[in-house]
Amino acid sequence: MTSRSNDKTHLLTILVEDYFHVGAFDSLIRKRNWPNFQTRYEQNTEKALELLDKSDTKATFFVLGWIAEQNPGLIKEIARRGHEVASRGFYHRGLVNLSRDEFKADLDRTTLAIESATGQKVLGHRAAEKLSFARDAWVLDALAEEGMAYDASFLPVRKDARELRTASVIETASGPIWEFPYSTIDLFAALVPISGGNYIRQIPYSITKHAIRRWDEAKKGPFVFYFHVWELDPEQPRISAASLRNKLRHYRKLDKMDWVVRDLLTTHRFDSVAGHLGLEGSLAADRGEMEFKGQTSAIAFADGAKTPTETPVTVVVPCYNEVESLPYLAKTLEGVRHELAERGYEMHATFVDDKSTDATYDKLAEYFGNDKNFRIIRHEKNLGVAGAIMTGIRASTTEIVCSIDCDCTYDPYEIAAMLPLFKNGVDLVTASPYHIGGRVKNVPGWRLFLSRGASFLYRKTLKSELATYTSCFRIYRRSSVADIEIKETGFLGVAELLGKLHIEGATIVEHPAVLEVRLFGLSKMKTAKTIAGHLKLLARLAKMRIFGKTASIRPSSQEEAIK
Repeated sequence: MTSRSNDKTHLLTILVEDYFHVGAFDSLIRKRNWPNFQTRYEQNTEKALELLDKSDTKATFFVLGWIAEQNPGLIKEIARRGHEVASRGFYHRGLVNLSRDEFKADLDRTTLAIESATGQKVLGHRAAEKLSFARDAWVLDALAEEGMAYDASFLPVRKDARELRTASVIETASGPIWEFPYSTIDLFAALVPISGGNYIRQIPYSITKHAIRRWDEAKKGPFVFYFHVWELDPEQPRISAASLRNKLRHYRKLDKMDWVVRDLLTTHRFDSVAGHLGLEGSLAADRGEMEFKGQTSAIAFADGAKTPTETPVTVVVPCYNEVESLPYLAKTLEGVRHELAERGYEMHATFVDDKSTDATYDKLAEYFGNDKNFRIIRHEKNLGVAGAIMTGIRASTTEIVCSIDCDCTYDPYEIAAMLPLFKNGVDLVTASPYHIGGRVKNVPGWRLFLSRGASFLYRKTLKSELATYTSCFRIYRRSSVADIEIKETGFLGVAELLGKLHIEGATIVEHPAVLEVRLFGLSKMKTAKTIAGHLKLLARLAKMRIFGKTASIRPSSQEEAIK
């Protein structure tokens, strides 16, 4: 066993959640899209387990119910190695979003998932956010009512008798329950957390290590240390849309946590909360013999009979330096394919690498190269997003062709909702955030101004009622667009194609959709160049509409007619 400085035992709590679950990204990432992300929690939890094995330390793992349902085998392995598994809630939702009944339902679902995996009773809980004694005391009563032995969610902030500073039993209307608050130190007029996580990463370790030593010497109760398993993963994907504050909060000093944990496990003795309370090994006998059924994720294909596919649909994905977006895209398209299959569509896909300068082409081959229904095309020179879309449309063998953004700023699952609008006589269905029922979420103001302004000008110039002209997320009738010639092959070509179809009198339908900020990588749009280009294109389209010069829309068709 590793040698420690003394025999006093403290508490080690480990939060099992992934980089895309965290509260800092709540406004950017919807829970319905969690299955689309490349998960890393399993490998990071294994790192944590190896650290504990080497130091012969037991810990409490607070696990998200979503993870317990997705991966009961991992949760079982945590318990098999002698650690306690407790509740972190199901969806990492703050209490502001939950009524008491909703909180209890969330707790029950998480408890069932964990107990089904481990065969052991869930004894404790930690909320998704740090709780306040002044505001959230009702949680303790709700937990006691549900039979929980302890909670570890409250952060003391005031230096007065109203705050609980160390582990204590709290009497509630539903019975007693232990509270293990976040550990803090007195610093002038405030209490400063020293309990782990972001506090450990952002503050110089020499300071927090000294503060922990002071606690160890002065306090009777155990020091409560915690970290998230994603904090052991400096190579995790970066959410580029996050604010600077949240980027610093989440990514700064990720390489620090591993050696800090190693040092603390060497310096101090730790145990699980259940071990500290003498409750380890309690079986969930009151639930009887349980078998975990789980839930299939949005990207898993159900066993058994499959709905026969009838109508082939091709999804065209233009790609330029999108290596960071491809893992998310790959998982998303798996789910879209499954959903379309259930609705009677067979999904094909054409990925057009627009002469990327990074590893995009190689990654496309890795993710999609072995699928007989998927095709990868590589441009010899960079044309731009519209040029890549036109290449994909012309290469498609299906009459229904959808174009989506590689970065999934429009949710590709909306294809299933758009396809019913693609009836006989309809030439194009376009996603429209500016249509009634559509909306924009977290998009930078400059991009929103440019997109809204451009759509307004196209609407006025072309005497159109369409709300959106700049969306790449569309469903095309291939025979209606394949021979259209566009002069603008970059972002402008998206508006040019729609404008030319409108001038010809095509039938265009809008579908209200949500436009979100891209999560991975950077936008390729050049603002000043795009604004000037829109103005020139508007002038050309106005001339075409006023003077009836439609022959230039499909020059190849005109030549064929003459022959």
